[in-house]
Amino acid sequence: MERKIDQRILQLILASLVVLLVIQPCLCQNDQQYETCRQPFRCGSMNTELAYPFWGGDRPPACGYPGFELNCGGDGPLLSMPPLLYRVFDFNNSTQTVRVSRGDLWNNICPQFLFNTTLNFSLFDFYSAADDQNITLYYGCGLNQSLLTPSTFPNQFNCDVNGTNSWSLFFTREASGLGDGATCSNSISVPVNQNAARDLGVVATTSTTLLQSALASGFSIRWSAENDSCDECARSGGACGYNQDAASFACYCRDGHRNSSCSNDTPPGGGNGVSLGSGIVILSMIIFFYTTKQRKMQKLDQESNQNVDKFLLTHGSLAPKRYSYKQIKKITKSFTDKLGQGGFGTVYKGKLPENGQLVAVKILTKTSDDITEDFINEVASISRTSHVNIVNLLGFCYDGKNRALVYEFMHNKSLDKFIHKNGSVDPDRSLGWEKMYEIAVGVARGLEYLHRGCNTRIVHFDIKPQNILLDEEFCPKISDFGLAKLFKKKQSVLESMLGARGTIGYIAPEVFSRNFGPVSHKSDVYSYGMMILEMGGEGKFDEVEEVKSSDDYFHDKIYERVIIKNEGLDDIVRKDEEEEISARKMLLVGIWCVQTAPSDRPSMTKVVEMLEGSLQSIPIPPKPFFSSPKLTKSQVSSSFSIDVVEMENSVVV
Repeated sequence: MERKIDQRILQLILASLVVLLVIQPCLCQNDQQYETCRQPFRCGSMNTELAYPFWGGDRPPACGYPGFELNCGGDGPLLSMPPLLYRVFDFNNSTQTVRVSRGDLWNNICPQFLFNTTLNFSLFDFYSAADDQNITLYYGCGLNQSLLTPSTFPNQFNCDVNGTNSWSLFFTREASGLGDGATCSNSISVPVNQNAARDLGVVATTSTTLLQSALASGFSIRWSAENDSCDECARSGGACGYNQDAASFACYCRDGHRNSSCSNDTPPGGGNGVSLGSGIVILSMIIFFYTTKQRKMQKLDQESNQNVDKFLLTHGSLAPKRYSYKQIKKITKSFTDKLGQGGFGTVYKGKLPENGQLVAVKILTKTSDDITEDFINEVASISRTSHVNIVNLLGFCYDGKNRALVYEFMHNKSLDKFIHKNGSVDPDRSLGWEKMYEIAVGVARGLEYLHRGCNTRIVHFDIKPQNILLDEEFCPKISDFGLAKLFKKKQSVLESMLGARGTIGYIAPEVFSRNFGPVSHKSDVYSYGMMILEMGGEGKFDEVEEVKSSDDYFHDKIYERVIIKNEGLDDIVRKDEEEEISARKMLLVGIWCVQTAPSDRPSMTKVVEMLEGSLQSIPIPPKPFFSSPKLTKSQVSSSFSIDVVEMENSVVV
């Protein structure tokens, strides 16, 4: 091992010397960045010229700053600060401000989702309070008809809230508020130009045109992108930008880039002695830190192996078999038969040499020293599970940086292969309602076991058709615990989880934003509900894509059809009373499970009870007031806090 480390150090020294020899000639190539970044640019339909820290369109990232990318297509420029998009229509480099307006309220005073005006305060802040002021928009208002006069409430407008036409109101800062004449379920605050707000305050009759104009007037925000460094760079004749390799501000000059200005730093090509001395110091530091890290990694590997040995000793015969990475390669025939791929690894088909049993081997691609204990805990917890609806873990690999899980092989693969997609499915792979109902009950029992039957409560966090495997008899088995989290037996709320986890379309609202409630086992209930609604919408309600209105959600259509209109299901079930009962039970339970507030959702024990009980015993669920939004993958981030307005009138089971 020591000889191997010495060889790596020698290679590192040679590579560093080569870098020192070629780095100075390469500096001259930065002149092109100076020429590019010193020119202002235009974006979309905006006539004003833009500059640092903004970039986008034909403007390269090196000329801007992270977080300031503009979408220049269509009516751009658009600035993204999830969950909102802002239209940029004015730019003032001297005050380092831009004027923006909310994209969801542009020519639309009835947005689909209600968000307060939020910014990424690490990059922006509200500016010029003297020129802007807030107005408050109230939605879903119930008005006292005796007080409903233009003189009492001149600031009315109509909006559809969940398909129901209702009154809405707006008030400026000087207004006294709702008073006793109205009660409203939701409100949002929006900054607008002060003059536009003043015009709204003196209008004698309702004017949605003036309200739209005020919302479009926007408000000013000031950016923060190492402004002092950019000012210093500009005074020295440089162009501001960002060095992506160094992840820091860059000042582009005629003869290369600097850290701050074109006048203070040593120019490229000069100070060769200083450069050489600095290079030697840097090289020495690299060697020191590299050798220190190698020793630390050796110690961690030794401790990790001791933890694995301790785990095997503690669990005795209950522990799954441990395989070396060489054995895993033999089992999978060097990874020749790929079954699928997910966010945390790739699954291959294999055969155990000791008994010829077919297995599915998941090779984990995202590993680090920090997850060693979590990996061992996960293997230990899953190995202790024993349920007909949980996939059986046969073994694992913990060999250096290599991690793998060995599961029993499922001949019928996953449930998603048997669910209609885009209105069609292979007739040979179509399952009837009776079998779908049995699968739904089986998955519910498996989740109930994870939530209550194990010594340690396990929350899966990724329940979806792709993770439900089917054996030869189509018995469902929950698989893929890569995102699972372990709870203490008496713990009902998970407080330590950071960021969103799961698959778009199945993630519970509280996993996106804690404003909806705490993350708990009820998050699995939501994912389960989405899954059985998808199972229940064969070829009829599966028209779901990313970024569509709530009217297009298939479970909204099911609710309208099954609950509101109480129609039959003749076009998706056969002329069979038992099948229709099973279908209705699945759809009713599914709607209960996708309630917005976690406290409104039933436990998995209650879900099993409703599915196995009579149709008449299932209470009519309320329509989810606010469905989990269909966000794109780029919007699933823990960097921003989604400030969603709290909803009222929850129904608790």
